[in-house]
Amino acid sequence: MAALQSSVLRSPPVSEIPSQFDVLIVGAGAAGLYTALCLPSNYRIGLLTKDTLSLSASDWAQGGIAAVIDPADSSSLHLADTLQAGAGLCDYDAVKFLVEQAPQCIQTLVEMGVAFDRHNGELALTLEAAHSRRRVLHAADTTGREVVSTLTAHVLRRQNIHVLAQALTLNVWLDEAKQRCQGICVLYQGHVIWLRAAAIILATGGGGQVFAQTTNPALSTGDGVAIAHRAGAVLRDLEFVQFHPTALTQPGAPRFLISEAVRGEGAHLVDDQGRRFAFDYHPAGELAPRDVVSRAIFSYLQTTHADPATAHVWLDLRAIAPATIQHRFPNIIQVCQRWGIDVLREPIPVAPAAHYWMGGVATDLSNQTSISGLYAVGETASTGVHGANRLASNSLLECLVFGAQFATLDLGEAGGRRQETEGQATITDDLATAHVALSQADFEELSTLRQQLPRLVWQSAGICRDGTVMSAAIAQIQLWQEKFNQLAISRSLQHLKPEQTVEVNAIEVDERLRVWAETRNLLDVGWLILKSAQFRTESRGGHYRVDYPETHPVWEAHTLCQDKLSAQNDTHWSKAPVMRQQA
Repeated sequence: MAALQSSVLRSPPVSEIPSQFDVLIVGAGAAGLYTALCLPSNYRIGLLTKDTLSLSASDWAQGGIAAVIDPADSSSLHLADTLQAGAGLCDYDAVKFLVEQAPQCIQTLVEMGVAFDRHNGELALTLEAAHSRRRVLHAADTTGREVVSTLTAHVLRRQNIHVLAQALTLNVWLDEAKQRCQGICVLYQGHVIWLRAAAIILATGGGGQVFAQTTNPALSTGDGVAIAHRAGAVLRDLEFVQFHPTALTQPGAPRFLISEAVRGEGAHLVDDQGRRFAFDYHPAGELAPRDVVSRAIFSYLQTTHADPATAHVWLDLRAIAPATIQHRFPNIIQVCQRWGIDVLREPIPVAPAAHYWMGGVATDLSNQTSISGLYAVGETASTGVHGANRLASNSLLECLVFGAQFATLDLGEAGGRRQETEGQATITDDLATAHVALSQADFEELSTLRQQLPRLVWQSAGICRDGTVMSAAIAQIQLWQEKFNQLAISRSLQHLKPEQTVEVNAIEVDERLRVWAETRNLLDVGWLILKSAQFRTESRGGHYRVDYPETHPVWEAHTLCQDKLSAQNDTHWSKAPVMRQQA
């Protein structure tokens, strides 16, 4: 609660925001927070979150962080496990960098005060699916919350970090003459304003809300990917979405994730008769890679239930010692109890849900995108470490390892500005201030679209995909996009001139314009996922097509797409080689 209150207190009015920052970070999950702390302390940093500091997918992460801590383990084993899970699409150098930097990042978190669980005084390690060793560090079953709350406390103590809560980034601001990113356009406290910075870092997380069934929080609307797409950045591997096999499926309950660590500790995945059916689909049963387990559940429900969309299987924890369950999974116990399930005495009803987006904005090992001055980190980025299917507990690790890279970010002469009289981001510029509003009828239409779009994407680009179905879905989304673009609010906000400010009603910012902006982004990412999935005519990792069920060597390549900015949806798809180990 203290972190929430502090984040609100530190959000200044528009009149007090500097117009020039050294670095602007969009997103305040683990990636954004850690990046802010790693950047040089002489930089003026703006950290923007469209909600409060503690609300992010990182905060919801249960399982833990994978790192080689045990002397019986090795980076080479962690590397091999990651490459194996990635189904041929991991970039070797990126994975090697990830696993080798992992122990140092864990040490940094410990020094910051992250209270990982311990066993006999040593950091406790658990096993998760597709890992060959116990190497997952955890803080009970709320690891993400522990990491995020610790990082938040450190951020709020830094005088050079300006937190802007409830600030919704609409677009990046390009300097077309210099062909580089020079700032962002932001909806903040009733105004649309333009903020300059030498570097913009997108750390907005994933886009799970484009699917009707997801473990992601409501704010995971793919903002960073959509923003980068509209700016013309190269995107990569957007078809690869990881569907977590075990989300709570109880009437009225949200799709609460039941951590993979539960199965790592010995929980069984069973059918109505108590049979461990997952072994029918893979020798490792419930400890097979996530995409395999998700498809096993999906396939099983398709063949055994008249209405598989509403059906579920069971996750039985009774094979685990009660004391272990109580120590390791107190949050899962609490949430299940809230919905009438006693995990010590009965199994949990579960089914797959969209969980993690392996694809994103293409970056190099320094987090640089294809646009100068624009960076991406965390789930928003595609670094090459996850390939076609992320290894469990490598996601928080990626946030840390690649966030740490910003410690050496060199902005040249533009960095380390201390000119306090540069001016403020006020609304008194030379351009006429526009006034916009979102009518009740348009708001209701957007609300309906927000319900229809995730259902369409779940049905057409969920666990199993088909080319004909995807083509129909793409056409439908394009019709919705045309309708969206005709809204009066869209015509106003999508065609702003650089540095043109807009004033809106403050209530509409909170209750309506966020819906407008997120719907815009969800339409973009839904279309991009479907088009990418249609382009890849094979099955691999998190991407499974019933019309192309086999994995094909020709497709052992990254999928790239880029908007050429010459016309709406003038986006081109291509293949790019995967970076292999040099002989």
